Amino acid sequence: VYTFSKQAIWSDEFDKDGLVDSSKWSYNTGGNGWGNHELQHYTKANLNNVRVEKGILTIEARKEKLDNNEFTSGRIVTKGKFDFTYGRVEVRAKLPEGRGTWPAIWMLASGINYGKNYWPDQGEIDIMEHVGYDPSVVHGTVHTKAFNHVIGTQKGNTITIPDFDKAFHVYRMDWTPETIQMFVDDKMYFEFPNTHKSWQEWPFDKPEHLILNLAVGGDWGGSKGVDESIFPVRMEVDYVRVSQIVSVPVSK
Repeated sequence: VYTFSKQAIWSDEFDKDGLVDSSKWSYNTGGNGWGNHELQHYTKANLNNVRVEKGILTIEARKEKLDNNEFTSGRIVTKGKFDFTYGRVEVRAKLPEGRGTWPAIWMLASGINYGKNYWPDQGEIDIMEHVGYDPSVVHGTVHTKAFNHVIGTQKGNTITIPDFDKAFHVYRMDWTPETIQMFVDDKMYFEFPNTHKSWQEWPFDKPEHLILNLAVGGDWGGSKGVDESIFPVRMEVDYVRVSQIVSVPVSK
């Protein structure tokens, strides 16, 4: 049996206006398609794309040309600044609306521990993904070498959030040695139990880091095209909190 600490071991309440806290976040930058033929160029320390205002983090995708990309956006990560194994992640967020948007709250491994390839061997945990052409459908998914979308075996589920773009909701993941569970506003809709004997199925016993981003287009997000009239669009985040796992001894 596991519980989680009442106090966060790491959090960002986004209470200081301006750029994100550089002691907590770094920027992924560039416009190389990110393995999914995405259309955005992620910028660094650009308030147009990533900013904190009045207690809210805004990640904004804009229709503006940069290098060979037609859009700019933001992608921030905790890698090297906060990497952790097991815990509860809670992100209170409001999502963008519009065809071609692809916001995500997710995690990747911070090192290479298994196999020969970073992905999918080290795994991926998608706490929240939303594709704009399928409004209100929120996805929670895990990918591993044995279970991933490239071979059509990924494990996940969806939940319907009709006001995804009008209201803030708490997107949560509980990660223990025994299971990964996904919730929206405390309602669990997906569980991936660790019934596996190999890293190919469960690589999730090594440090991971958090990623917040807003992609444009891509193999999934752009599969029904991109409505260029919607821009700029934004994902807004009220807070990110990570609580520590607490092991509870079983009474005899």
